Amino acid sequence: MKNHLYNETSPYLLQHADNPVGWYPWGEEAFRKAREEDKPIFLSIGYSTCHWCHVMAHESFEDEEIAELLNRHFISIKVDKEERPDVDSIYMAVCQAFTGSGGWPTSIFMTADQKPFFAGTYFPNRSKGRMIGLRELLNLIYEKWSSERQFLLEQAEEIVAHLNNGNGTGDWLTEMTDRDDLIRSAVERYRRVYDREHGGFGRAPKFPTPHNLLFLLTCYERQDDASCLEMAEHTLLQMYRGGLFDHIGFGFCRYSTDERFLAPHFEKMLYDNALLILAYCKAYEVTGKPLYLEVAEKAAAYILREMTHPEGGFYSAQDADSDGEEGKYYLFVPEEIKNLLGQQAGEAFCCHFDITEGGNFEGKNIPNLLKSDYEKTYSDEVLERVLHYRRERNFLHLDDMILTAWNALMIAAMCRLYQNSGKRKYLDAAKKSDHFIQTELCDETGLYVSYRDGKRGVKGFLDDYAAYLFAQLTLYSATLEGDYLTRAEQLCREVQDKFGDEKNGGFYLYGTENESLILRPKEDYDGAIPSGNSLMAWNLVRLSQLTGNESYRCKAGAQLNFLGAKAKQYPVGHGMFLLALLEHEMPAPKVTVVLGEEENIDTLPVKLPMDAAVILRRKPTEEYPLKEGKTTFYACKDHSCLPPVNDLSEIIKNLRGD
Repeated sequence: MKNHLYNETSPYLLQHADNPVGWYPWGEEAFRKAREEDKPIFLSIGYSTCHWCHVMAHESFEDEEIAELLNRHFISIKVDKEERPDVDSIYMAVCQAFTGSGGWPTSIFMTADQKPFFAGTYFPNRSKGRMIGLRELLNLIYEKWSSERQFLLEQAEEIVAHLNNGNGTGDWLTEMTDRDDLIRSAVERYRRVYDREHGGFGRAPKFPTPHNLLFLLTCYERQDDASCLEMAEHTLLQMYRGGLFDHIGFGFCRYSTDERFLAPHFEKMLYDNALLILAYCKAYEVTGKPLYLEVAEKAAAYILREMTHPEGGFYSAQDADSDGEEGKYYLFVPEEIKNLLGQQAGEAFCCHFDITEGGNFEGKNIPNLLKSDYEKTYSDEVLERVLHYRRERNFLHLDDMILTAWNALMIAAMCRLYQNSGKRKYLDAAKKSDHFIQTELCDETGLYVSYRDGKRGVKGFLDDYAAYLFAQLTLYSATLEGDYLTRAEQLCREVQDKFGDEKNGGFYLYGTENESLILRPKEDYDGAIPSGNSLMAWNLVRLSQLTGNESYRCKAGAQLNFLGAKAKQYPVGHGMFLLALLEHEMPAPKVTVVLGEEENIDTLPVKLPMDAAVILRRKPTEEYPLKEGKTTFYACKDHSCLPPVNDLSEIIKNLRGD
């Protein structure tokens, strides 16, 4: 029996289209039905590669008795958090307010006018110990709805009022005069939670949060703080050496369930790999160590091989589960490796990748380099054989939805990798994805969130615009093609018009063209992905540097003030904002290139500084004349300018202090 999800395009919603639960997608039809039948709504939010979403689906949503309870007493709505980040953001805040924590699947009970009165995450089918089962919970909610409805309605009003009160602005209009103190305070916080033995920050589970590492690496680069480099390098090395990195097929998994980065939660997300490519590229730029570039290229190889649409868009995620078991796809025992490679080669492979008879994960083995020489390269031919065997052995579900924000982050990553490696294939991949967004994910009215199977999702949110603006700025940095900078400025105007709050500061998550919900949040916290507000802070700082436009400088200052008020409470939760603040306070060099006649930027024999704000002028001006009729470079750093030169290598030496 099919429900109301069968016409949807989201892989997550389609996974539930054959459930006996009468699911509706989010929309007026479901809310009208709830009003007409005088029923509460059960809202379930998740995504297609979420392990615990699968568990709850198999335990409960495929259960006929649970389905009968839901269908009789509730209107049930399924939401893909990747398609509707606005709905997810609001009801995740609700869940955190009720329980003190959040996660997926998110389970919400609410009224037909979308006001929640109870929330949680995963519920087992039946009660287990102190954990209430979904079956018992449904009966209890129905009983309360029938006998104590006024209490539930009052509770719903209270929670909405509470969240609206918490959606204030803070003292954002006060000029942030303690910016250096905030950066120092953040570094000190990182030091306090840094795991000196295993790398990473805090206790397990450990998330990559690459934007924190980008901040620390930039902090070392600009402030020469060796502790920042130590924390970032150690963490990057341990993440690569452990099972968080897939040593057979490459790419990074979602997070580590243990302190050593050995045992990951096995799903792979596009955004993690994009941000980690940026972090490893930055480590390579700062240290010159080839290993970091090698890791970034391996992650990109995985993306180009398994996560790329034929027309250039990048897919969202790969599942953690195979045949109903988490991690089964990635695990090995020694015997199968020896049978595949032969006794001698198999033993060498097992020794290198810590594949033992006793196992390192539930009796089997996660390949890792925690006990090996991590700088030793292994035969591509052997790895290819093991990868082919693994792919034939188990099926891995792919979430093939293409999301604007995540694609934009990968565009930025591919651009940076091109700049570091000089390999054109990465820039080609970035440009192809950009073209995909231009043709499939936007029209004359603006951006859309998602694309799948020939259909677009809803109108774009702040994160989509901020990330795509970020991508345009990195495309400009990689190519110096003026069209990208022009598009970045146009996107910035759209962000201001659709999402800006001139009165209270910052940007709203959803804009004037999106559906209005019970709250209009402004997200400032940098979780797994930098918030749209943090990305906009970086974007505005960069636009100010590239254009010299006073308007951008003022807007960047206002956005930094807005976020600074938030970040004071917990600076390590605002890594991308801290990076923007550092770029604002200690900017990278500014280099103006004036091309001589019939000369091209592509022929320059020396790379420009990676983070430099480079302005390309194809013709000389009164302010920037040519020297000796040849291509001329003007460079400024630390509030002083160097004399114009024709030799770029001379500029590079001066900027480095050689």
